[in-house]
Amino acid sequence: MLPRPPSRRFLLRAGAFAAAAGIAPSLGGCVTDDLGSGAALPEKQSALDVMPVLLVATTRKPVGNPPRPPWFSSDRGKGLSFAEVRLSPPDRSLLGKVSAVITGDWTVGAVPKVESGPGAADAFTQAALGRDVLIYVHGYRESFDSAAVSAARLSDGIRFKGVSALFTWPSAAATFDYAYDRESAMWSRDAFEDLLKALAAAPSGGRIFIVAHSMGTLLTLETIRMLRAEAGESAMARIGAVVLAAPDIDFDLFSNGVARLGPDVAKITVISSTNDRALELSAAIAGGTRAGAADRAKLEALGVRVADASDYGGGLINHDLFLSNPEVQGVVKRAVSRGAGA
Repeated sequence: MLPRPPSRRFLLRAGAFAAAAGIAPSLGGCVTDDLGSGAALPEKQSALDVMPVLLVATTRKPVGNPPRPPWFSSDRGKGLSFAEVRLSPPDRSLLGKVSAVITGDWTVGAVPKVESGPGAADAFTQAALGRDVLIYVHGYRESFDSAAVSAARLSDGIRFKGVSALFTWPSAAATFDYAYDRESAMWSRDAFEDLLKALAAAPSGGRIFIVAHSMGTLLTLETIRMLRAEAGESAMARIGAVVLAAPDIDFDLFSNGVARLGPDVAKITVISSTNDRALELSAAIAGGTRAGAADRAKLEALGVRVADASDYGGGLINHDLFLSNPEVQGVVKRAVSRGAGA
């Protein structure tokens, strides 16, 4: 049996420890997209830090009624479910930042109730209160808890001022369940489309921003294609930006997908890396070059914006740079700013 690779959270904490100890490698310049270098993230509170509530839409099966940990399982539920998840923010003191290397940072505090069935998408939309929404779509081998923590880290890291949200699908959260995860992600397309339709149809709604990671980018791209074909330009006009971080998609499939988006392809930013070890493993399992590891020129030829983060990975895996590297996070922030018209 192959040894289990270091967990994503372990690698992130190791990087945080290195930074706290002053031994993190310096970066020569910033990750750039086609608009040039990005500025440093402002030192201000995010909306999530002020009100730590994460809106969750999921196709996972809820655990318990009333809900109990781990809140949502790796099993497939019956359609879409919605929950307002209460988070516990990290300790912002110097001691808290150091101890977070061991104890973690954001945590799931409580899930008061879960609404499942046909009304879940509308309930999510009502909870958004017409504000801008940042939806994180996780990748392969993620539990509900780890996905929720990543959504919080992302939103807080870019100081997002709107509603923080997570779309989580039934990942088995296990190294050798790649096929199950891929099927579960694709099975969740209709539910994700229902959510986006409801948000786009809300007359007082704000912009919708989507950041998808790894295998979640396949789910996102396919859903956006469906949304454009079925709901038209009016729905797509509410999509401010789509960031695909380390997309675990066969390049030919990716190419065909973005070709169907027409002018909306300009909304897409791809964060790629040619030394992403996780995508190397995916290519060995699934075959074909993964879009997230493709040459920048090939990606740009498709009409998408590209941020090549190949020179900014100092870890073993280099698959979560949009969460662990502030300069790569800056790419996400700029994409959201462009989509908001800022």
